[in-house]
Amino acid sequence: MDRFVIEGGRPLKGTVAVEGVKNVILPMMCAALMGAEGVTTLKNVPFLQDLKVLMKLIEELGAKAEYIKSDKSVVIDATKIDKTVAPYELVKQMRASFLLSGALLGRFGEFHISMPGGCAIGARPVNFHLNGFKKMGTKVMDKEGLLSATAEKLHGATICLDYPSHTGTENLMMAAALADGVTIIENAACEPEIEDFGNFLNAMGAKITGNGTPTIVIEGVTSLKGIDYTPISDRIVAGTYMVAAALTSGEVRIDNINITHLRIAISKLSDMGVAFDYPADNSLIVKGPSRMTAVDITTMPHPGFPTDLQAPLMACLSVSDGVSFVWETVFENRFTHAAELIRMGANIRVAGDKAIVVGVPSLVGAPVMASDLRAGAALVLAGLAAKGTTIVDRVYHLDRGYDHMETKLAALGANIRRENVRG
Repeated sequence: MDRFVIEGGRPLKGTVAVEGVKNVILPMMCAALMGAEGVTTLKNVPFLQDLKVLMKLIEELGAKAEYIKSDKSVVIDATKIDKTVAPYELVKQMRASFLLSGALLGRFGEFHISMPGGCAIGARPVNFHLNGFKKMGTKVMDKEGLLSATAEKLHGATICLDYPSHTGTENLMMAAALADGVTIIENAACEPEIEDFGNFLNAMGAKITGNGTPTIVIEGVTSLKGIDYTPISDRIVAGTYMVAAALTSGEVRIDNINITHLRIAISKLSDMGVAFDYPADNSLIVKGPSRMTAVDITTMPHPGFPTDLQAPLMACLSVSDGVSFVWETVFENRFTHAAELIRMGANIRVAGDKAIVVGVPSLVGAPVMASDLRAGAALVLAGLAAKGTTIVDRVYHLDRGYDHMETKLAALGANIRRENVRG
């Protein structure tokens, strides 16, 4: 099991580039299985642990999946896929594996997938997906945790989601793309990743409008084909490096980003006293002050403040002047990092889905443990700013969403290294 060892107190300086966003690359890899003709190549793809798991799953289904490190691309050939059963041993490792259900259902009219695993940040039920599948003519059975679904022929339907679920929207888009007739998804997720995913499906031959809005309309087609595509950059990774620069009073240029996707994060950090310059359309420079000012945060689905940046920003709030109020409305168990920040000297009080953060003069290095992907990022950032040595255990969580995070931070001047701890 690996861990990070961090000697804090160094301002970050330099340039970092952001790769494509995991939260759209994974569904695109699943959608590639719907391409009965041709090969799909995704470019500017970070080599993450989740990517490795999904590639194994894809190969278990009979397709071919290869990552080419020289140009950071993943190539998927699904022309000879011959299975619709996803093994539990792989599915349990990541929640995004359930996105295979929409792809398999659309192409083959069936799927057999175990209930998914992933980060323990709260309930993320798949009933949004299943209820939509049922409206499209699918019969679903749940036997001892194995979900099986069959449809003689998928048909269009009007589906109103109880909640704008990101993966639920994507799964239904995939199934509807190859269904008979027109499907309308109401209260759909509106994240930039959803818009990009719809653009990707359209490039494969789908007919989708409204992607990225609350109402998505899909006119079913008979087939999809493999394509070459470059996904949008990862706004959460970009936001993490923005916070890292701010927290260490550093100056970092972040390249290959879409600034419009970061507006709310830029706004919050600006309110805290962080300065921004814009040297190019796809770049920004973050300049952290010697001391930041407290702000309040309420996480919400896009275009609100992203829940995935709540933990990293809480590390900032821990050493900002004043009192901050944080309300987590998306996931009910997403304050696990608070207890670890308290071990580092933070003054945080959590009550249910709300937290009060009273800024302290500084954090102190301590042994801490990552409980999920973004909580782990928050602890790394806190360690960069803390006095002394911070040891972050269970960094396999970070490997799910950040490509060689320690290497990139070290290139910016951080004193951080990865150690393998053999038990």
